Amino acid sequence: MTRKALCSSFSLLLIISTIASAQRIETVDGVRVVHNEKGGVWGEAPKLAVELVRTIGNVDTEDDNLAFDSPFDMAVDAAGNLLILDSGNQRIQVFGPDGKYVRTVGRRGQGPGEFESLNSICIDRPGNFHVLDSAQRRIQVFSPGWEVLKTTPITKLRIDRMRLLGSGPVAARAAVTFGMGNVAKEEAQPKLVKLLGPDLEVIAEFGEPFDYGDEMTNRIGNSCYFEVDAEDHIILCFVYQNRVERYSPEGRLLWRADRELNYSTKLIEKGRQEVTANSTRFFAPKLNRVTDALAADGKGRIWVVTRDRQIRKEEEVAIMVSGSVNGGSTRKVVGDTDLRTTDMYKLEVFAPDGVLLGAIPLTHFVDGIWIRGDRLFLLDRDRGVQFYEYGIIEKQRS
Repeated sequence: MTRKALCSSFSLLLIISTIASAQRIETVDGVRVVHNEKGGVWGEAPKLAVELVRTIGNVDTEDDNLAFDSPFDMAVDAAGNLLILDSGNQRIQVFGPDGKYVRTVGRRGQGPGEFESLNSICIDRPGNFHVLDSAQRRIQVFSPGWEVLKTTPITKLRIDRMRLLGSGPVAARAAVTFGMGNVAKEEAQPKLVKLLGPDLEVIAEFGEPFDYGDEMTNRIGNSCYFEVDAEDHIILCFVYQNRVERYSPEGRLLWRADRELNYSTKLIEKGRQEVTANSTRFFAPKLNRVTDALAADGKGRIWVVTRDRQIRKEEEVAIMVSGSVNGGSTRKVVGDTDLRTTDMYKLEVFAPDGVLLGAIPLTHFVDGIWIRGDRLFLLDRDRGVQFYEYGIIEKQRS
């Protein structure tokens, strides 16, 4: 063998060895399970980078069109326009591909094109906009010109997140609620994601919850984000558990992945309630938070906003929510909202087969992530109340 061929063979073996050492793969009950080591395949040389393009919105702005209140979701249409669900203001703000304000859609109310609590916006293949209003328990469908085409009431479920599959069904996540007086262990925990048909009837449900031993901890501890990729696969990523999962469009679990973390995901303290003659108080379970957002790109890669560490006391903010007689609510953030930067977060990028490719550090607080083409959007909902738009840079392999 020539020296050149020998060197090439050695380089190939080195690459294979590096990839193999980045994860351990096993089959459990017929399902592929990937245990990823810290750093992933890329290690110290990530093959992706992000570059800040602009920010949209600001808590200190004097421009009403940029003064968001509790934005919860966004979408990008075929023309590249950015559609922001400005939930607290009961409106949809439309911005052009250049980030400039275009128009406002909707207002507070119960009529067609009016909203109470905006949770999700999705775009179907013809370009229509599907908007979930959880307070009014309905989905309104708008044409590309923002005419109301259809309103479908949600009568049997209470959902707080939805995504559309290109094949037709709606993927929905149930809202987390608590009943009065009972936090005992449930006999059967509900599945985490439901597939809904044209009339929002349940046609399938999947996503196995972990059993913490009581209802309150089960509901909080099994909180998850979900997303639908370009091939209608459904991805789940858990807020307090070290779990990333990918399902077929029919709801069959294809693989489960975890990764090395800098902290434990074991339950610290169960949730509980204290009942007296005059009141009932709920105490949330104590768990370390792992994930804050989830997205999928056009190449089937999964992007997870992961905590590299737990939040420090001086970084904490509290969300105070109060209701009103008409069913609406106000949301107030208490804490040091002037603190906008942190080293707590990183973007973890997983391959379509569950292998952790690598991580990109972030420098600010993140409450949401969306990817459209080579555009990455991160939301700081509670402090700066703004979207960060980044360009995704694919680095050339050497």
